[in-house]
Amino acid sequence: MDATIVTILALLFLSFVALGIYATVKVAKAAKRGVDRTIDQARRTVEDTTLRAKSLGQIGVAAELAKLRLALRGSMRATQEALQAGAVEDASLRESLDLFARLSAHGRELDEDLRRMEREPDKAYVAAQLPALTERTERITGSADALRQAARDRARRFAEDDLETLSAQIDMETGALRHWTTDDRTTTGTSGRTGASQDAWYESAPGAPGQGPGQPQAGDGPQAITAPDHRTTAYPWEKTARPESAG
Repeated sequence: MDATIVTILALLFLSFVALGIYATVKVAKAAKRGVDRTIDQARRTVEDTTLRAKSLGQIGVAAELAKLRLALRGSMRATQEALQAGAVEDASLRESLDLFARLSAHGRELDEDLRRMEREPDKAYVAAQLPALTERTERITGSADALRQAARDRARRFAEDDLETLSAQIDMETGALRHWTTDDRTTTGTSGRTGASQDAWYESAPGAPGQGPGQPQAGDGPQAITAPDHRTTAYPWEKTARPESAG
């Protein structure tokens, strides 16, 4: 029996050790991915800044190559962000992401060619290759722009359709709220003639003013009724209420 208990305890200990090692490895990998993303982002920022400086501060083929690389990188990055954001809510964009992945392979190849041309000492050769490089850049950025704009048009159309449906539902609701019959008016008038207070429901409610000692009575004048605000969502067009002064 003692040997069995020792074996179970040893297995539990090994399980905890293995679990701890697994968790440590997962955390380390996640941290490494975060560092890699930060480094990649910093590298892209530095490279974009360098390209902008070249496109503005130089002339000739060097400036043209820098402009082509900037156009390529800007278009591809904007399209990638738009498709990834849209695919979260629209599953149809996943196929567009697959097409963009194939287009990205051509974009990376072109960017490497442009990078090599920046280091090419024979400027005459680079000038001769520039028209073909420009055409490739325009074809790739044109396809990327088309994907991005189509995704945005699709999202905007869905938003417009949803707003149109919502507006129709609100119109129906407002029409129902404004619909009253002769019986409704008759009932209201009868209540007024019998001398019943219009606020009888409020005065008879538990905890209402006039129902306990020290509370204002119904004859003291009209009382303001402020319902508690049960909303938990604040909308951007709502202003934050200012706290009242302590004085």
